[in-house]
Amino acid sequence: MLTNKTIAFLGAGNIARALIGGLIRGGNVRPDQIWATRRNPYALEELARMFPGLHTTTANAKAAKVTDIVVLSVKPQSITEVLEDIRQVVTPQTQIVSILAGITSASICKMLGQNLPVVRAMPNTPALVDAAATAIAAGTHAQQEHWDVAGEIFKAVGLVEKVPEYLMDAVTGLSGSGPAYIYMVIEALTDGGVNQGIPRSVASKLAVQTVYGAAKMMIETEKHPAILRDEVTTPGGTTMAAIADLERNGLRTMFINAVGAATERAHALSKKK
Repeated sequence: MLTNKTIAFLGAGNIARALIGGLIRGGNVRPDQIWATRRNPYALEELARMFPGLHTTTANAKAAKVTDIVVLSVKPQSITEVLEDIRQVVTPQTQIVSILAGITSASICKMLGQNLPVVRAMPNTPALVDAAATAIAAGTHAQQEHWDVAGEIFKAVGLVEKVPEYLMDAVTGLSGSGPAYIYMVIEALTDGGVNQGIPRSVASKLAVQTVYGAAKMMIETEKHPAILRDEVTTPGGTTMAAIADLERNGLRTMFINAVGAATERAHALSKKK
């Protein structure tokens, strides 16, 4: 799908850099098929060193004018300025891929002043290690080919799932913000181990590997998490005592509410546009 396509990453920060690297490593595109923009010319020089042959520029319009696919990877508060930059150079054939939280496809089309095929995506930071969870949603004017192109871009760095656009705020609350929740779990498990006398360096390694191993078990066995939990739990044993304490302290409710709070924040951002 991407063999003959050119791609512009407007705002080539960490996620965009991960996508560029994944696409090039996977052979999806050559470096000379990609343009990257940033305000900081020194950051662009570093990108050019990392990916020889990559085109770089500080001018968003210059990159958007010569490419088939424009990936919006700037901060949400900068989107109005960026879309104004490219408004006059994009055409109805330009595919827009947006990874901005809370910015709808309809808002993007409205700000560009034309009905373009827009696919929204919500990757997360594990894209940096090719382990992202990304949901994609097509706007009104996108066709199957646009789904497929966006899917190929994000499959370069991990898992991709399709969802209707109305669920994108919820995806932001679940997997978009989710790594932060898991880092807090790892930190808390580590502190729990330290509190019981385990050296911090050892506790940290054990906590990280435990989270990694549990996730890998779910992926490879495809079992429901409740089944896997029961397989670890002996009646009247240590795990059961810990689970009972977690339930008493509302762990499940806290995570459900955290996803809800992040979803509401993403929804509030969308109302501003």
